[in-house]
Amino acid sequence: MTEQPLYASEFGFSDDEWGLLVGLPQSVLTAASAAESDGSRRTRTENAAGLESIAGGRESASPLVAAVAGELIARVGDPEAGEELPVIEPADPRALIADVLDRAAKASTLLTNRVTEGEAGAYRHWLLSIAEHVVTAASTGGLLGLGGDEVTESERRFRDELAHVLND
Repeated sequence: MTEQPLYASEFGFSDDEWGLLVGLPQSVLTAASAAESDGSRRTRTENAAGLESIAGGRESASPLVAAVAGELIARVGDPEAGEELPVIEPADPRALIADVLDRAAKASTLLTNRVTEGEAGAYRHWLLSIAEHVVTAASTGGLLGLGGDEVTESERRFRDELAHVLND
């Protein structure tokens, strides 16, 4: 008899469902960063902030968030070990954002139907905090790193749309 993976035995998710939940935090990070094209230095800063936020999920009181964060960090690298995400600049940021929002809506529905309200809320809040950390990590515009907008209109729009799909 083979043992079921933790996500199947403890949470009742299929491989595809677990893949959606584990992949979504990094996708939110990438979409939040892609919402405003602001150069590779700022994108690296945003990636670092997002990865830190994802890694912080390992300390969550939510067993679901802690499990997802632990698996994702094992896959992409631990910022505490000095690992960084590669800078991803999608060819079509709007298509990426639309895809991430669609997957977030699917994940939200999945969680509503499978886990407690507290677990679902913790996961949703974690995704929003990842987006918030990314969009506030580096100012856009300004001169020599001074001034500029902390959160641009396109970043704000992504964050607000994400909040909307997760709360419906």
